[in-house]
Amino acid sequence: MKDLVPSAARCIAASKHIHPDKPAGESLPALRRLLCDATARRLTVQMGYILRYNPAFELCRNLIREVAIGEIFSTEAAMGKIQGDAERRALAPYRGGAMFELGCHVIDSVVAILGRPEKVTPQSRSSSPLKDGFPDNQTAVLEYPSAIVTVRSVLVEWDGGARRQFVVCGTKGTMDIRPIEHPEARLTLSAAHGEYKAGKQTLTFPKGRGRYDGDFEDLAKVIRGEKALEFSPAHDLAVHETILRASGLPVESMCDVGRVLGIQMPNC
Repeated sequence: MKDLVPSAARCIAASKHIHPDKPAGESLPALRRLLCDATARRLTVQMGYILRYNPAFELCRNLIREVAIGEIFSTEAAMGKIQGDAERRALAPYRGGAMFELGCHVIDSVVAILGRPEKVTPQSRSSSPLKDGFPDNQTAVLEYPSAIVTVRSVLVEWDGGARRQFVVCGTKGTMDIRPIEHPEARLTLSAAHGEYKAGKQTLTFPKGRGRYDGDFEDLAKVIRGEKALEFSPAHDLAVHETILRASGLPVESMCDVGRVLGIQMPNC
């Protein structure tokens, strides 16, 4: 991860569009410089968060935009797995732990539907029998004017992949996505909306697509000039700030970052 932003910067300097992995290092200013350079060169940086083009999450964002779920007042997200010893040793130099490595994916989705939080409160534990101090059991509370969000990220959870979950509760309905990949969802609406009836329904989605198929299809359209990327540099910066705060890491003021980029950031 320490090489991600420097490697991406070399690609931008070579006039290449890029799809880097997540998260974008431990420095908000470094990501700011990368996105500034890409914007100046009219190049696209598409971050590799795995849920952006997941069909259940795309539907969730659409239902929120269409106000079918109403005003969001609560979101709960969980990302867990069992991490092998080799992977754990590789991540040990990074201070952000499970939230930085795995929780970042659902934080990206939270910011996509609710924007930049007003306040982030992290909690961190090391729960492995190895007693190595690595933060493998973390929860963060994200606060919004009318909503509270909890994000849980754990690297010591047996069958954690099956329990990964994203729940959005609004004044008109609830959408519960579980499992997250090869997704299924339970949707409950107070009133019918398009093809979706009032009351409870179970939604299934087409299987067989690769994790990043939607990303690369969309990136190709952006490169061909057919559309703008849905996830802007301002979004990526807000996501990265939130990830760092949720991981208990220090960050530069996002208001300062926005001023440097010439972007009006929320709550600034």
